[in-house]
Amino acid sequence: MSEVPFFPAEAKAARLRMGMTPDQVAEAMTRIGVPTLPRTVVAAEEGVHRPGESYLFALASVLWCAVTDLMGVQPRTLREFRLARQLNADQVAARIGMDPGEYARAEYEEFWTGDSGQTRELSEVLGVPLPYLIAVIGQDTELVERLRTAVLGRWKPHVRSLSRATGAAESLVADALRTLCEEYAAFEERYMGHLVARNGDARLRETARERAAWLRALPSRFRELLAADGAGFPRS
Repeated sequence: MSEVPFFPAEAKAARLRMGMTPDQVAEAMTRIGVPTLPRTVVAAEEGVHRPGESYLFALASVLWCAVTDLMGVQPRTLREFRLARQLNADQVAARIGMDPGEYARAEYEEFWTGDSGQTRELSEVLGVPLPYLIAVIGQDTELVERLRTAVLGRWKPHVRSLSRATGAAESLVADALRTLCEEYAAFEERYMGHLVARNGDARLRETARERAAWLRALPSRFRELLAADGAGFPRS
């Protein structure tokens, strides 16, 4: 597994904001169950020592700062979201009802194998909105197929299943699908307009390329529409 994300400069800045010495930090961390030496605190701040998860969690508690501040990154992976909640892998596995080894492998390989129930539980445990979590754990392929089927055909029969898959209200999903269908229809209208007007292959190819790019970006566009309607998860 990759090293724990750690931002040495912020660790030192957080300590200085608290007015603590390395000795005091080490003593406080030891008191809460993570035995630490002052020289380890200094080495971590200088980037010489790469701390593990227990060190990261304890340091955040002692310095009264967010784990994400010490990580130096905004969570983007399953592991980073877990670290941000100060949970170890076994704790998450137990709370979502998954074998610890399987969960650890999912983090390491960045390939989610949990069922829909475990995915919903994971969303709750990590505090990540379900639609965004689905994108994080790499289930967009299935979402692409569902959205394409809905947009290229009749969208109404797909509202309930997409609502369950994303965790968004059916009314929001319906509004998003309606907008997507209108956008796709606009591509078709432009294409047919160029065809009827005999505007040449260049115009037809340009419209076809734009339509293909729009179809590839369907999950992002779908999430963007849901977020704009108040589903409450990041648009990126």
